Amino acid sequence: MSVEMLDSATIVNFVEDEAAFGACIGDRFAHLDTNHDGLLSFSEMLKELQSLRVIEADFGIDVKPDPDELSSVYSSMFLQFDRNSSGTVDLDEFKAENKRMMLAMANGIGALPVQMVLEEGSFLMKAVEREVAIMTT
Repeated sequence: MSVEMLDSATIVNFVEDEAAFGACIGDRFAHLDTNHDGLLSFSEMLKELQSLRVIEADFGIDVKPDPDELSSVYSSMFLQFDRNSSGTVDLDEFKAENKRMMLAMANGIGALPVQMVLEEGSFLMKAVEREVAIMTT
């Protein structure tokens, strides 16, 4: 993890860079597609969804969530990716939903730079790395 400065333009420019964003999405998709069938099942995406830690208590103190509530949250999140309700997520669906989420984050951040703690390899970190690479060339 590292602390980075970013603003909405950093994210939007990354998402609009088809080569950079497409490569990141493709790499993450391939990593999640453990059976290499070109589709993500719920079980293949579950670990990724769990890493989002969508249910936490305030002030960084974890509270053990209700298992049924967690199951419902993860199922709902999966359905956001599974746009055609096929029970699996293909690369186009995965890319479209990640793009939608990234642009929503950009909208929420706004034009003024903010400091954020980013995980290595996250899409936001990739956006920052892309911007730094462009600025140093």
